[in-house]
Amino acid sequence: MSVPSVVVHRDADVLANAVAARIITRLVDVQSARGSASIVLTGGTVGIATLAAIAATPARDAVDWRRLDIWWGDERFLPSGDKERNETGAREALLDHVDVNPERVHVMLGPDSGLTAEESAESYAAELRRAARPEDHGPVPAFDVMLLGMGPDSHVASLFPGMPALYDTRPVVAVHGAPKPPPTRISLTLPAIQSSREVWVVAAGEEKSGAVRLALSDSGHVQVPASGARGRARTLFLLDRGAASKIPPELGRISSP
Repeated sequence: MSVPSVVVHRDADVLANAVAARIITRLVDVQSARGSASIVLTGGTVGIATLAAIAATPARDAVDWRRLDIWWGDERFLPSGDKERNETGAREALLDHVDVNPERVHVMLGPDSGLTAEESAESYAAELRRAARPEDHGPVPAFDVMLLGMGPDSHVASLFPGMPALYDTRPVVAVHGAPKPPPTRISLTLPAIQSSREVWVVAAGEEKSGAVRLALSDSGHVQVPASGARGRARTLFLLDRGAASKIPPELGRISSP
């Protein structure tokens, strides 16, 4: 796994716009090299603001949206169209405004599908297996970019400290009893996250600063899930000044554009 690098921006608004620009550049580069690209989306305030920033810039047209596979790192187990679903936020912020191929938008199914949370997780795992290629060396595609938000408790996706999902080696799991509502969720596991070529952890706000410090240390991933959020080739912690305020200076990997 790659060693994290840290990039600090002035505030949450600048962070969202900078991450949007970084996403566009990355997707264009990958599509130029390979023809198609893949991204894993996240929810949360900064995650959705980033998608809205992509939609708002003319540079979005540099991406061939029809040749992009779109996945999610986690989802609240709620009916399709529910305002609390990450999918709903992503569609409203970006996906409804660009020419995506519906067959390449891979959603995690909710209870209105007739599936239980466990069955939804199994269905998503099967979809990942179908998309994986021999060169990915596993049951999950080597995603080009995985976006992850991070909570003040250091959770990423719906992997909360101390919960059973952190021990699970399956690519996708149902999460019950999550400490923030709703309690039932679907989430990629750390092995699936670590299959990504690049993992970008995006966090804003001083309330995240302690979790950021722990995630960049040698803390174990069971108590600090974000410490296991690492990409094969590259790991970025994209932060605002508040979230970066407790990073120890000896890390020596901080840049401020």
